[in-house]
Amino acid sequence: MPLETHAAEDLTIADARRQARIDLAAAHRLAVRDGFHEGIFNHFTLRVPGTTDRYYQIPFGLHWAEVTASCFMEVGYDGLVQAGEGHVERSCYCIHAPMHRLLPGAAAVFHTHMPYTSALARLEDPQILPIGQTELGTMMLTAYDDVYTGPAFDPAEGERLAGVIGDKTVLIMANHGVATVGKTVAEAYDRLYYMERVAQVQLYAMWTGRPLKHLPAEVVDHTVSAYRSTAPKYDGKSNAEWHFAALKRLLDRKEPDYRE
Repeated sequence: MPLETHAAEDLTIADARRQARIDLAAAHRLAVRDGFHEGIFNHFTLRVPGTTDRYYQIPFGLHWAEVTASCFMEVGYDGLVQAGEGHVERSCYCIHAPMHRLLPGAAAVFHTHMPYTSALARLEDPQILPIGQTELGTMMLTAYDDVYTGPAFDPAEGERLAGVIGDKTVLIMANHGVATVGKTVAEAYDRLYYMERVAQVQLYAMWTGRPLKHLPAEVVDHTVSAYRSTAPKYDGKSNAEWHFAALKRLLDRKEPDYRE
């Protein structure tokens, strides 16, 4: 009986790891479609299910449009390849390994230089403004790193960023880009998606040169409270789960090879 139980557990973990690879591959492909990527740079990583010391990362040099479920390396928190083959991109390791290690909710860590959010990060004041409903939903999740320290070639930088993001799940990085974290790929990608939409709309509004219509403080407080306490779930799934499932269906029609 113990042997049978162990085999069932192994099967469950194997299934979870297979699904994790599929979801992470989908996120890379979707980032190309949505214009979030920067060629072979930027990084999406995911803690390997059933472990506490390693994460999935693509080999350096692979374009995100090429990513498939089978291509991921397993990289330890020490930066060494535990499974798979390829080069470990240094800044990915230095940012992501500490965040995975130090943040309990950071099973997924996504970092991009997507254009609208990166433009916002280059302003003297990059704060998301309370000028719309989507902005409020993103504001409550967002932390700001006010200092650019140069290329992240030392794990101490990832430790610093983990301290800055704290219990938030979106980090606007001064003069740089953005990072999102989540318990799942769906959460991290959903946060990335809406952060870019918020930045795009805010910049468009600012570009008109006309006064912005800020929401009253009582409306801001009420909306944030509603998001935190009464947001509906359908079939017990979060909006992020529904959103990512829909995005994968679209991807299945056009680029089904991401699952390979």
